[in-house]
Amino acid sequence: MRETIAAIATPVAPSAIGIVRLSGPEAVEILERVFTPRGSRPLRERGCGALVFGQLRDQEGVLLDECLATFSRAPHSYTGEDTAELQCHGSPAVLRGALEALFHAGARQARPGEFTRRAFLNGKLDLIQAEAVIDLIDAQTSQAARNAAGQLTGVMSRRINGIYDHLVDLMAHFHAVLDYPDEDIDPLEGEEIARYINQSAAELKRLHESYHRGRQLREGVPTAIVGAPNAGKSALLNALLGYERSIVTDIPGTTRDTVEEQAQLGGVLLRLIDTAGLRDTEDTVERLGVERSRKALERAELALVVIDGSKPLNELDRGALEAVRYLEHRLVLVNKSDRSGYQVPPELEGWECLRVSALRGEGLRPLEEKIRAWFDQGEQGSGELLTNLRQAEAILRAGECLRGAGEALRFGLTPDAVLSDVEAALEALGEVNGRHVSEDVTGRIFERFCVGK
Repeated sequence: MRETIAAIATPVAPSAIGIVRLSGPEAVEILERVFTPRGSRPLRERGCGALVFGQLRDQEGVLLDECLATFSRAPHSYTGEDTAELQCHGSPAVLRGALEALFHAGARQARPGEFTRRAFLNGKLDLIQAEAVIDLIDAQTSQAARNAAGQLTGVMSRRINGIYDHLVDLMAHFHAVLDYPDEDIDPLEGEEIARYINQSAAELKRLHESYHRGRQLREGVPTAIVGAPNAGKSALLNALLGYERSIVTDIPGTTRDTVEEQAQLGGVLLRLIDTAGLRDTEDTVERLGVERSRKALERAELALVVIDGSKPLNELDRGALEAVRYLEHRLVLVNKSDRSGYQVPPELEGWECLRVSALRGEGLRPLEEKIRAWFDQGEQGSGELLTNLRQAEAILRAGECLRGAGEALRFGLTPDAVLSDVEAALEALGEVNGRHVSEDVTGRIFERFCVGK
């Protein structure tokens, strides 16, 4: 990492502020070639972290902007290297000009995620914290942001490292007994080994079980809006989104395919799927839409069944209710409460029903409260929830290895055979926090990042 890298760290679009970032052994020297501070004192004498006002010039010496600059010396920086930033006016032309000037002064273009990758390689972040950075950038709810911020500060890392260190202690004690038989080291008894293994396996199980809720937090709860044609599904989608996403008419079968959008309701991120009406049809296009709707329903963890309360319950309504009966989380929204003759059909006794008028956006507050009660993460969203599939798979493998070790112990195998499974569990946990991870894996992880991060 002898090269100094540079990149625009903010979206390249007109804005009040735009940031260009540098990291590497010549970060400050390269910055000084394009930035002249106001006053007689050179930039490097202004002190680390100080914001300095001055002029930014291109490679020809032409003034680009009057802006602020700051720098930090290694190891007291995000990457652990010398770093510097230009805080310019957010003109795309200014930002591109600044970047070109830095390239001409000796920097090279940063690759996606290279700043955070250098922070990982320099020991400023472990791999869990590094992946929390992208989760924080991508967070769409305050709970998702809190969970990512908690992981960035090391909440999840401490849990993983605690298990890892616990197992390392077990391995170290065992090998000490084998390697130094003349020393007065008490050998580990089977019950003691079992206690080590069982405690660690239980903690890994709890961690892996949190992934389902963590995935909901990060990606949203897959939510199918189902019902008979013209019951008001598209009107409900529009009401939840706050704008007209789907066409709403009195003609049945207007929605001929699934329509997917994301919305927050009760502070919970929902992946809303407006489905085609579940009915048999001769229309080829609509039939394909109905098939997709049924597949979407199979993936759903929440179903909102829309019933037209201005009409008696019909067979299509009953079919929609039957289709969601197996789901733990389902609500019947008896729609069109603004129409004459509206009533909640008596056949819905035993179903959890809410009265709504999707077209007028009425009756949605109880829906928000119900969704919050079902899916709100509460205090769990503070770094304790596992949200990353790669990490979840490695934790699952580590748990399976420990279960294998427990089985070997119960069958009376020798301790070295038991501890070979413990060693495999350590290898898997090392993939989670980055202690044992291949270059290919880290490459794929940091490719997900934007160039300026």
